[in-house]
Amino acid sequence: MRWKKSWVGALTMSLCLVSIMVSSAAAPLRPSSPEGNALPTSPPTEHVILFVLEGFSQDSLKGGTMPTLSKLIKEGSVTWSASAVKPALRLPTMASIITGVPVEKHGIHWNTFEFSRGYPRAPSVFDYLDLSGGRDSAIFFMDESLYQLARPEPYTDYQMCGPLKPECSPDRVVSYIQQYFKKATSGHGYGHAILSLPHFLVVHLPEAGRVGAARGWTSKEYREALRAVDKAIASVLDIYKSEDLTKRTTVFVTSLSAEGIDAGHEQATNGTAPVVPWIASGVGIKHGHAIHQPVSILDTGATVMRTLGLQTHTEWESRPVEEIFQFAFIAAAPNSNVP
Repeated sequence: MRWKKSWVGALTMSLCLVSIMVSSAAAPLRPSSPEGNALPTSPPTEHVILFVLEGFSQDSLKGGTMPTLSKLIKEGSVTWSASAVKPALRLPTMASIITGVPVEKHGIHWNTFEFSRGYPRAPSVFDYLDLSGGRDSAIFFMDESLYQLARPEPYTDYQMCGPLKPECSPDRVVSYIQQYFKKATSGHGYGHAILSLPHFLVVHLPEAGRVGAARGWTSKEYREALRAVDKAIASVLDIYKSEDLTKRTTVFVTSLSAEGIDAGHEQATNGTAPVVPWIASGVGIKHGHAIHQPVSILDTGATVMRTLGLQTHTEWESRPVEEIFQFAFIAAAPNSNVP
């Protein structure tokens, strides 16, 4: 599913959002360390990758099944108890990550694609990335229910596969991303304007959760699925390495559900929101750091924007997780690739 960049489309979206966006012209306060010292400054990163897993928790790392992710955690910052949302389902949770608001505000409480319901009305992180700084996004989803979130945008490319396509697998998604990067760097694009590699790449890898729910959470098949997910993460990072982007990239990893919970079917959580892992690693992120402040999966979007040197907008409930950063906030320059 592709949409051509269009200044008409961008202007239309801008006019729709400008009435609800409130951005501050004041310079942000310079963050301090826990000791009270002002943090050093450094230019913001240029690229962000968000891996969204399913059926993953701290126990999933046992037995060395996920060496790539274990390395990201060792070299980054992590909490194993980020608050998720209720209902603890794939589509509502992904919608909260993208819109930065809870289910009761974005209104998506079902878990299958329903064309008649349309797209979410709340502004998304993709909208804000474009309107705040001309940053483009590429999204690779592995479930047909997430078509509900694939609102046509002039600055966002989507590609889907899912259980209805037997060939869909983590390896297949990696191949899609490889093709995307190859064409994005070829000067020819996909037959429309791809002006640069995406500033924000979202990769949905639900395989472990699906296999765990179907074959058992202690099964050999579940451990193999974890390895396949970890291999896919490694392959995507290798793409960035081959493009010499590693020193300009920050990586986030979270999960729509923890080990033992199926994101395809609602689970009882005693009236409280479930907890999931939330991991940051790469450029500008503290190494070997256990996050102490409360973190919500809603905070993902604002933290992505903060990483890219962009401001958060006030109608969001998403807030940057400031504790993870080595450096004080510096506003990024507008994207020079925007015509």
